[in-house]
Amino acid sequence: MKPKLAIVAGGGWLPLALAEACRKRERPYFLLGLEGFAEADGLRGHPHRWGRVGAVGRVVETIREEAATEVVFAGHVRRPSLTSLRPDLYTVRMLARIGAKALGDDGLMRHIVEAFEAEGLSVVEVSSILADALAPPGPLGALAPDETALEDIRRGVEVAEALGRADAGQAVVVQQGIVLAIEAAEGTDRMVARAACLRRDGPGGVLVKMAKPQQDRRMDLPVIGPATVDAAAAAGLRGIAVEAGGVLVTDREAATKRADEAGLFITGAEPGSGAPRRQS
Repeated sequence: MKPKLAIVAGGGWLPLALAEACRKRERPYFLLGLEGFAEADGLRGHPHRWGRVGAVGRVVETIREEAATEVVFAGHVRRPSLTSLRPDLYTVRMLARIGAKALGDDGLMRHIVEAFEAEGLSVVEVSSILADALAPPGPLGALAPDETALEDIRRGVEVAEALGRADAGQAVVVQQGIVLAIEAAEGTDRMVARAACLRRDGPGGVLVKMAKPQQDRRMDLPVIGPATVDAAAAAGLRGIAVEAGGVLVTDREAATKRADEAGLFITGAEPGSGAPRRQS
């Protein structure tokens, strides 16, 4: 029997997919919904409790009360400003210890993992529970990028990796070698919608999404899903390239079907080179 799992849940589909996987395998679990992010309707069908982003100490206590020893972080969480954080004493001490390192998303996430591990909890990757959720190498659907799209993917990977090293966004839209938009705090789908206003004549652009090079993959892995495909189609893009093994694809069957119907490719790209891996 696997140890009890605490699923620290932000918004979106992923936390519930993890809960369903645990239920199917008869693994003990509970969802710890983050107030303001997790969706109450989804949590009601599962054992759950609530916590606050700024109350790390209380979150740890709740996990111990539930006798969980493994923790997974999943779902969308927009980092609050320091003024709205309302930190508990544990969090105040943690922020004082890490200081300016808390300013970037990746730095903050990494120190939260370290704090959990210091309390004797084991933080695991989403992929250890949903093994098939990570994007595979090569095309996911019926379509594959042509040489023009491959050049845009290479350019997009280069820019996305630079963006990631700066601990900023994880995605970029490139058309005919021109960077139309880069992701900031608005998130991928809104960035794609913004790129639609800047598109040029000719072959459509490509959305490229990568994990940050320094990213702790136990927290905040980038995600695409059916809604991303819909946004890309509405923006007139010709395809989506994601890091093979580094980006989660939620509801892959639906996402692939929508991409095929819209005439879009989805492909897993090689980190570093930008070239999609060839399937054997």
